[in-house]
Amino acid sequence: MTRQVHEVMTERPVAVEKQTSLAEAARVMRDAGIGDVLVVDEGRLRGILTDRDLVIRAIAESRDPSDTTVQSVCTNELVTVRPDDGVDHAVDLMRRHALRRLPVETEDGVLVGVVTLGDLAVEQDPASALSAISAAEPDN
Repeated sequence: MTRQVHEVMTERPVAVEKQTSLAEAARVMRDAGIGDVLVVDEGRLRGILTDRDLVIRAIAESRDPSDTTVQSVCTNELVTVRPDDGVDHAVDLMRRHALRRLPVETEDGVLVGVVTLGDLAVEQDPASALSAISAAEPDN
């Protein structure tokens, strides 16, 4: 039987409010040892900000990280999955949309996790190099 997303996802995803500065979001990512934060508005998912977004959409465009909000550079057209969706469905979505992360929401829009390429690598091929890298502690 196919495992479900809630069995492999990272619970309690790190999120910041949409008016958070890029500088603060970067500190949150650094302190948590992660490469993305979910962007919320009063607890509702509104986007995702990745370390790549910081570089490409902010630094490369000479935006001031102290004055620029995460809302202005985050990806806000999201593909999400439900906790009870099959892992195969998550893999298919990630492949079709060239994604490395999928926020996990309940049917009523409550954010409950995030499933990453690393989570799926550990699940589907525990002996792979990507799985070993994903399971390793962050190198701060």
